[in-house]
Amino acid sequence: MSADLFIDSNVAVYALGMPSLKRDIARQLISKKPIISTQVVMETVNVLVKKFKFERANAFEAVTEIIDKTELRSTTPFTLAKAFEISLRYQVSHWDGLIITAALEANCSTLYSEDMQHGLIIENKLSIVNPFI
Repeated sequence: MSADLFIDSNVAVYALGMPSLKRDIARQLISKKPIISTQVVMETVNVLVKKFKFERANAFEAVTEIIDKTELRSTTPFTLAKAFEISLRYQVSHWDGLIITAALEANCSTLYSEDMQHGLIIENKLSIVNPFI
C-alpha cells in the first residue's frame, strides 16, 4: 500500500543525484512508496537529459527505477480540467496545477516539492511541503 504522499519531479531528480543530504532525504521519501504522475516521470527524464547530460536510454533506465519504487498515476481529461481550475484559483503555474491535481486525485495529504510554496494548503486537503528546508 502506498503512503498518502506525492513527490514532485525535483524530489525524484535528487534521489538519482550525487551523494548529498538532499539525495538522502529524497531517497527516504521514495522508500515510503509515494505516488507520482506521468508528468513527474517525464519532467525527471527531461532534467536528466538536458541538465545532467544523461543519454536518453540511461535516463529512461534511471526513471524506471523510480517508477518501480512508487505508485504511478496517469493524467486524464478530468485531471487536466481540474488542473486549469487549481492553477487559476491558487495562482500556480499550469504545470504545478497538474501535479497538485494528480496528488488530490490520489487522495494524498502531502505533496513534497522544492519548487512550490512551502506550507500552502490546497482544497483544505493537501499540504505542500519542501522536504529540504
